[in-house]
Amino acid sequence: MTRYVLDLPTNLKQDAERLAKEQGISLDQFVLWSLAEKVGGLLRIQDDPNFPNIVYRRGASGLQRPILRGTGIRAQTIVLATREFAPAALAEQYDISEALVQEALNFYATHRAEIDAYIEAEAAMGPAA
Repeated sequence: MTRYVLDLPTNLKQDAERLAKEQGISLDQFVLWSLAEKVGGLLRIQDDPNFPNIVYRRGASGLQRPILRGTGIRAQTIVLATREFAPAALAEQYDISEALVQEALNFYATHRAEIDAYIEAEAAMGPAA
């Protein structure tokens, strides 16, 4: 993760701290989460036509995330799972084609910064209860 010094106007910082506290997260986590949401929104202006089986959908968190078309599987889920399983095993485990797994990995290669930001933001929030 890269460090970035950010000078915030006092009122904005106070509002962000209050909202972070309401969410039960640190200010750093809130800023990362907010930035990931904004960057994702700007990048999502339209789905990437090079990846017709990857679409953006608003998840339970309210954030738009790239998912595999026709499934509820997030692209980041496939990326993380390939750290432990081969694409063929993932295809079998999720009952999807190997071609779809490969498209998700190709999407990640093209949209690495966006997906990594989602992964980091989620990791910063800690494990789900």
